[in-house]
Amino acid sequence: MTQRTRRAAVALTAALLTATGCSAEGGPATPGQRPVERPAPSSAGGPAAAARGFTLVATGDVLPHTSVIRQAAADAGGDGHDFRPMLAGARSVVAPADIAICHMETVYGPAGGPFSGYPAFVSPPSVAAALRATGYDSCSTASNHTLDDGSAGLRRTLDALDAAGVKHAGSARTAAEARRPAWLRGGTAKVAQLAYTYGTNDIPLPKGRPWAVNLIDEGRMVADARAARRAGADVVVVSVHWGTEWQDEPDERQLALARRLTASKTAGRPDVDLILGTHAHVPQAYQKVNGSWVIYGMGDQVAGQMFNHEGQRDERGNMSSLGRFTFAPPAKRGQAWRVTRAEFVPQWFDTDSGRVRVGGAVPSRVRAHVRQVVLSRGAAAQGLRQGG
Repeated sequence: MTQRTRRAAVALTAALLTATGCSAEGGPATPGQRPVERPAPSSAGGPAAAARGFTLVATGDVLPHTSVIRQAAADAGGDGHDFRPMLAGARSVVAPADIAICHMETVYGPAGGPFSGYPAFVSPPSVAAALRATGYDSCSTASNHTLDDGSAGLRRTLDALDAAGVKHAGSARTAAEARRPAWLRGGTAKVAQLAYTYGTNDIPLPKGRPWAVNLIDEGRMVADARAARRAGADVVVVSVHWGTEWQDEPDERQLALARRLTASKTAGRPDVDLILGTHAHVPQAYQKVNGSWVIYGMGDQVAGQMFNHEGQRDERGNMSSLGRFTFAPPAKRGQAWRVTRAEFVPQWFDTDSGRVRVGGAVPSRVRAHVRQVVLSRGAAAQGLRQGG
């Protein structure tokens, strides 16, 4: 959609709506269906003047701990839960983007609760409306907490996202839904979002529903990306829930999978254009691998006070980055869309106020740490810049 259309839609929505486990708050961690959407024929092969580029913004884990749920109840003035004030600080970066992608790590409970934080997360469904009001178009929903409340929680989550107008990828209510990506539009490009997780905290997939949550499998991920391309995707974005918790550096499995996914090509064109990582609780590096950008980990966008594996309060768990990428159309049909501008924006969840802070509103020590980690694998020399 155009930025003008996006702003109008967001404003209307706001008016109408007036590994192992995740460690936090008190101790260390222990080791109706959306209609089928058919993309229109690609315009990328038309005259160069007719094709338009787009911006894509991505953010990290939305992980409502008990304190976060209490804050949303206070912000609602005693009538339900309102997460819009909490997320409002990110809107200045999220809403202007042509496409904005989040990671919804937890599942939703019934409208009246009960709700819970760590270790088995069940969040208020009003999170979905707040995500839309902030400007998000789609969320990855594959995580180690996707089955915390079984099939019912998974279904309620996707139903609530649908009702709010937020698309989703990574978990599914039906086999047919599991086979298709989230279809998004940016400029004249059709964008497919796919999503996968390393596991579900040893909770087995629902009986007879092996497709309920997408698990990391390199062969399947490549096959899904190629299928999306055949279905008309100009750009394929893969969201991956992976990595080692509390580790600033990407682990060997992340590095190896990123190399293999970005090296996969069809007719000389990359099968995967962008990888968005979540799960580690801390910001991790950005890096261009085989010509495609990889964010190994964005960190937690929303979370309560975080405690690391040693049981110590660790403010890195409330640090994150927003990734912003500007894509330009190819000169010729069949060629890849190109990232012409790559940026990161420091982000901080202030647990004292219960608010997301972005850019210049982030404490200087947090900005410095995020910058150091994000650039730790040479991304500055590859063209990554800090945005605001």
